[in-house]
Amino acid sequence: MKFVETADLKTGMRLARPIYNKQSVLLFERDSRLTPLAIESVKNFGLLGVYILEPAEPLPPMSEEDLEFERFQIATVFSIQDELEKILETGHKSRLDSIVATILKNYGHLENKISFYQNLRGQDDFICRHSLNTAIFCAMITHAMNVMVDEQLQTVQAAVLHDIGKLRIPKEELFDRNGEEQQRKDRVYREQLAGLDVLENLSVDGLNLKRICNQALRAQQEFDAAGDLESKMKLSLKAKILLVANRYDEITAVDLQGRAESEVRALKEFYDNPDVYDREVVDALVRCVNILFPGVSVELNTGEKALVVGENPGDILRPRVLTFGDNSILDLAAPENGEIYVVDVMKTLDNRYIMNRMPGEQEDGA
Repeated sequence: MKFVETADLKTGMRLARPIYNKQSVLLFERDSRLTPLAIESVKNFGLLGVYILEPAEPLPPMSEEDLEFERFQIATVFSIQDELEKILETGHKSRLDSIVATILKNYGHLENKISFYQNLRGQDDFICRHSLNTAIFCAMITHAMNVMVDEQLQTVQAAVLHDIGKLRIPKEELFDRNGEEQQRKDRVYREQLAGLDVLENLSVDGLNLKRICNQALRAQQEFDAAGDLESKMKLSLKAKILLVANRYDEITAVDLQGRAESEVRALKEFYDNPDVYDREVVDALVRCVNILFPGVSVELNTGEKALVVGENPGDILRPRVLTFGDNSILDLAAPENGEIYVVDVMKTLDNRYIMNRMPGEQEDGA
């Protein structure tokens, strides 16, 4: 499987992922061969490209849960986009409450971990897909931390709204990679802060929503600039949750070139900076999302490849693994293995985990 930019698509290529329209209606099924009409549709949708199967590559598994999550994302992303644009234009909310209620209904009451698959983002949906994913993480984290219902609601609302100011920046400037990077970042930060002013009149909680977003945004900007919270600002719990959720999605999301950092990279940043990212919030995130669980292939700092055979709830980055080289079991939490650690997970090009069958496990029907 490989990512192919829209300009390079050819008739006859096979789709590795389904394509939906803004109403989450399936337009092109997986394994469909591209036609001239399909290629034109991809261009009209504003997609940067699609994932294509190699000529002899079998169709990889994709569960109904994966497909449903993708449909949910598409439908909700464009609902968020319409709502944020209306808020910027009128200063009043319309569908915000129903959008947040839907997110909480689906992700604010989960008792089990989920596998969170990141998808490619185009310039049209980049901001709002990030807002949705941040809101989903906030919904799960607040539930895992037993946050009171009204505070959970405010946190998810803040997550949906926190990047509203970015929508005021022309896309050609927001995604410009040829100009001065620091100037672009400074402009984005100023617009993010200024955009929060519109939140004050949204509801009786408007000032509080602005405060949550403001604290999280300023904390992340200060950390990015100085590597620490030099001002020692005090964050509310809701702002701490938004800060972690926002940063986790920023690190793990597929970018405009189809690349992403790993969940391991995100956790290492969190654990290395406990004064910035609250450990209780990070631990709650770990309880919500599958990261290093049995069946995931990983790379070790020794250069070896290994298979996770046992999760370590006490230290998610030190699981029990089966090394591919000599089929030995290593408990990375054991003192004698203290110098060995997971460097990264091994993934396919569309950022899904590579899954290996456990020793002795057979395929269905075998």
